[in-house]
Order: sequence, then structure tokens, then C-alpha cells
Amino acid sequence: MRIISGTHRGRKIVPPKNLPVRPTTDRAKEALFNILGNRFYFDEIRVLDLFAGTGNISFEFGSRGSGDITSVDQHPGCVKFIQEKSAEWGFPIRAVRMDVIKYLQTATGKFDLILADPPYDFSEAELKGIHDLVFDRDLLEPEGILILEHSKKTDLSNLNHLSEVRKYGNSWFSFFREEK
Repeated sequence: MRIISGTHRGRKIVPPKNLPVRPTTDRAKEALFNILGNRFYFDEIRVLDLFAGTGNISFEFGSRGSGDITSVDQHPGCVKFIQEKSAEWGFPIRAVRMDVIKYLQTATGKFDLILADPPYDFSEAELKGIHDLVFDRDLLEPEGILILEHSKKTDLSNLNHLSEVRKYGNSWFSFFREEK
């Protein structure tokens, strides 16, 4: 696992082996950031990384100049690793140890980009719950995007606000945004 681009390009991310994570592959992450790079100026957006795990996605945003990044994970080892590496590398990441659903129920403010990468055994109903909280609580900025990463076995095409689906091996990214 490595940082693809930005000030820390090529830096390896080596988390402790005992973390319960399934990091987004470098290939899928690179493809995702190519898409996002055409839609956002990274230094102008507020990012929420849910199920942050190793911080792989958050670190990529930090390396690309994002100045407002919140990483949420309920595992203490994941949060500790993100905090330590953020401090070491000088990234403006707030690592929050909390259940993602509880975080979404109490979050204040809006985000330009919300990414959720839950375990692949999350049910469609659980993913729908995340989707519904984001839209019911109006957590996105007007041009904001919610991205749910999931396995190819999961079909989210019935959810409101779906704008596109991108497939990279076993990683699928479903993009949601308010209709204008």
C-alpha cells in the first residue's frame, strides 16, 4: 500500500498486522482519485472518510493538499495508527474513534466528499442505512458526493441519488449526489 500522488507520493503505508482491515487496492484507489481529481480541487474540500481502517484514503487526500479530513473508525488500533502517521507526515486528519452510524447520526456541518468503505459483508440494508443518513441529515454540500465502496455482489442501483458506478476488480464504487 502506498500513497499514489502529491507531496508524499510513493510513501509506503505499513500498518500493524493485527488491524482488522481490507484496504482499497492501489489500482482501485488510483482510478478513484483520477475521477475525483477531475471534479474537485483537493485543497478546497472537506472530506469524511468512514470505516477509515489504515487511513489509506485519508492519507491520499492529505498528500494531495486537502486541509479538512475526518477519518472515522471504531477500532482503537486503526485510529491510533491514523493519528500517529498523520502527526508524523504533517497531515490535517482528525481521527475519530466511533461507530460510523453513531457518527453520522450526530455529525454537524457538511462535507464535499463522503467516502464509506465498510466491510464487504455489510448488507445492502446496512449500506442503504449509511446512504439514508447522509441524505436525510443533509450532510453533503450542494455539489457534494457520497461514494460507497462495496463488492460486486452488492447492488445499490435501487437507491436514490445514484449517479454512476465504477468497477475495479472486486472493488465497486457507487457515486451518489443530489439531483439538480
